[in-house]
Amino acid sequence: MMKSKGRIGLVVLHDALAACLAWLAAYALRFNLSLPPAYLDDALAAMAWVVPLQAVLFWRFGLYRGLWRFASLPDLRRIVRAVAVAALLVPCVLVLFRVKTVVPRSVLLLDPLLLVLLMGGSRFAYRTWKDQRLGSTAGESQPVLVLGAGSAADMLLRELYRAPAPWRVAGLLDDDPRLKGRHLHGVPVLGRLDEVAVIAPRLGVRQVILALPAASHALRRRLHDLCTAAGLAVHTVPALDDLLHGRVTVSALRALELDDLLGRDPVQLDDVGLADWLRPRCVLVTGAGGSIGSELVRQIVRFRPRRLVLLEQSEYALYRLRQELEAQAHDTELVWVIGDVKDAVRMEHLLRQQQPALLFHAAAYKHVPLMEENPLEAIKNNVLGTWAAARAAQAAGVEKFVLVSTDKAVEPTSVMGATKRLAELVCQAQQRPGGTRFVAVRFGNVLGSSGSVVPLFRAQIEAGGPITVTHPDVTRYFMSIPEAAQLVVQAGLMGQGGEIFLLDMGEPVKIVDLARLMLRLAGRSEAEIPIVFTGLRPGEKLFEDLHSQRAGVEPTGHPKLWRVREPTLDAEQAAQLLLDLKARVQTGDATGLRDWLLRLTRGDAVADGPTAPAWRDLPSAS
Repeated sequence: MMKSKGRIGLVVLHDALAACLAWLAAYALRFNLSLPPAYLDDALAAMAWVVPLQAVLFWRFGLYRGLWRFASLPDLRRIVRAVAVAALLVPCVLVLFRVKTVVPRSVLLLDPLLLVLLMGGSRFAYRTWKDQRLGSTAGESQPVLVLGAGSAADMLLRELYRAPAPWRVAGLLDDDPRLKGRHLHGVPVLGRLDEVAVIAPRLGVRQVILALPAASHALRRRLHDLCTAAGLAVHTVPALDDLLHGRVTVSALRALELDDLLGRDPVQLDDVGLADWLRPRCVLVTGAGGSIGSELVRQIVRFRPRRLVLLEQSEYALYRLRQELEAQAHDTELVWVIGDVKDAVRMEHLLRQQQPALLFHAAAYKHVPLMEENPLEAIKNNVLGTWAAARAAQAAGVEKFVLVSTDKAVEPTSVMGATKRLAELVCQAQQRPGGTRFVAVRFGNVLGSSGSVVPLFRAQIEAGGPITVTHPDVTRYFMSIPEAAQLVVQAGLMGQGGEIFLLDMGEPVKIVDLARLMLRLAGRSEAEIPIVFTGLRPGEKLFEDLHSQRAGVEPTGHPKLWRVREPTLDAEQAAQLLLDLKARVQTGDATGLRDWLLRLTRGDAVADGPTAPAWRDLPSAS
């Protein structure tokens, strides 16, 4: 603290001396550097009034809050404003206090110009000197190329100059032809982005920095492929959203990640509509500690609902989420609940107690092979658990119930997919005019979710391989967890009751291509870590469908959301189905259960269950 006050005192003293020098220099220039003794006396007499006035204004205008080391245009603007106000007040003070001195009009004009030059110039000279010193200490740093010559590159170069870094920027690349040959902070723009493989070896560069935070994922992937083929390591500046919200600085470089290359452009949400919808309400999220549930919670917290109830079966998952969120949700009351959606009594009590207006149901078993081996547990959690939550929501007067579903519910070939399809049917059958509105949202695989191939491949690469892929042609749709959660919330806002929404999943990705991409990101090759094909697992599809052949698909008001019309059950059929399922679960009879579930959910008639689902018009909840 004492050191800081000492520095401020030196700056105040510097500016006072600069004010004295500017005032005397203005007189000297007025008299062609030959100042008569009489006018020197007048100058000194007036200076005794002028300099204290200027010093007070400099302090009031906040000139001593900034750091010379980081002097910039805002600092210069503050100096100009302070000096301009002083220039207007000086004649007034001299007249008001009847200072007996003669001040030429030209001095009143020259003084502020010289004062801005001295005060601003000294600050920027100091910053330049410090930058040059840091630049000289980086002489032994590794040369790098920066891809991009826009505002992100400008900020990056500024920050790399401010603090010693392991890199020395040897050049910039940009696709704007007007920039070639120009310089940014003394660094030349050498060519186009796709020339990186030619220019890098010429400069001895082994690493590049991607300074294109708003670039499309397709461009990022193309540049990554070019750099990887040339043996260059790729780093990137943080995402544009993080930079705009001040969560990180542009120099917080990181390696490219899978989401940078396979993700899609940011989702455009109806922020105003979502804020109006969520802020005054109590919201409940089941499965709040899971991959999708926890991201749903993060997205909902952004809109500051009145209360957010987080229901989770896993104590540890809920504990981790609590550690993350409690410091962020300042305006939202958070209620942490350990519980199981299969417990109907617990669900009814919880919903009566908390009275949520909105319920996002993300609790589910989702691992395909495990559910093949445990079909009764899949039914209990995914179907009967959904039924218990839906009935509790109806009894408590919940406005809207949003079911998180999956593309594996389309023409299912697995127990998991069949139970999620039944969960959709159960929710649609609960729809009543004027009651709770039930909405289902389907999407495919999310990058990095628990139990998905991404963490599996990452662990296999870290262990030295091999990477196991079930089939060379197996493909899946992928999206990022934040994108999926954002669109689930948006679909919840748009749904009027009885709909199944489908998220735009983009283009499917071959799993073997995903494995090879992860190898390249890890700096490894197939020669080091082989890819082994193990064969399709029980219940696994070669290709995923986003809707069945019998479905009708229509657009909505959002470009990434589609509305799907699938065959449905009426209330009587749904009741009979649930009775059959409960009877099987209670007796533990898993014999033939898988085949029965698949025939039922694929629309085939069955002998020992409800009749095949048929098209029907759902009553409107509005």
